[in-house]
Amino acid sequence: MSPLPGRPSTSITSARVIDLNADVGESFGRWRLGDDEALLPHLTSANVACGFHAGDPLTLRRTCESAVARGVVIGAQVGYRDLAGFGRRYIDVPTAELAADVLYQLGALDGIARAAGARVAYVKPHGALYHAVSRHPEQASAVVDAVRAYGGLPVLGLAGSVFLAAVAEAGLEPVGEGFADRAYRPDGALVPRSAPGAVLTDPVAVAAQAVELARSGGVRSLCVHGDSPGAPELAAAVRSALAAAELPVGAFAVAPA
Repeated sequence: MSPLPGRPSTSITSARVIDLNADVGESFGRWRLGDDEALLPHLTSANVACGFHAGDPLTLRRTCESAVARGVVIGAQVGYRDLAGFGRRYIDVPTAELAADVLYQLGALDGIARAAGARVAYVKPHGALYHAVSRHPEQASAVVDAVRAYGGLPVLGLAGSVFLAAVAEAGLEPVGEGFADRAYRPDGALVPRSAPGAVLTDPVAVAAQAVELARSGGVRSLCVHGDSPGAPELAAAVRSALAAAELPVGAFAVAPA
């Protein structure tokens, strides 16, 4: 892997501090996904769904309130308008439409976060959009344009990716992310979810990979997927391993005033 170090910024904490994030707020109505209440206490940042790929308004409000109560920083996890596919299907959205969709999601979640006494502090693309922004310059431009239009926030993305380079070129703060619970290919890309062994579920293996990524130099934030089997146990194992490795844990972003 060849991670891209993030630039220093007043909105970012010390480069020696490792953030632990997870995707939360992904339930919808009576359909429940993950155990956010058990997962949040182990996190420093929460990638909260914005209602397009997952999450309904009440779920998002409760998730933001829970994050605030635990001192967890809130980030907007923006995705395709794809509830049926959980945002994991690529959609060829026109650039202007995608930028408006991302802006809409940012504003909606920030309003809910404000009601809970917080603000959205960073942005992270979800699922298929996360991968598309490194392959489709127009879609990357749409996400970047939306974040800039909202006033500029740190953007979380795969360490070493073309997308984070575009984020930096646009004058936004790129934050390199590593996945504790996903297998990597030799070129640093993630193994597709359709391939055997793409998702790691053994707490020992997940914790070991988390420490390796944290020591790589370009990873500022580690992710454990909220819908992974046993996600709270995985996050707890990562926190314990980072502490044993004497790697301080803390949120990378500070919410705007």
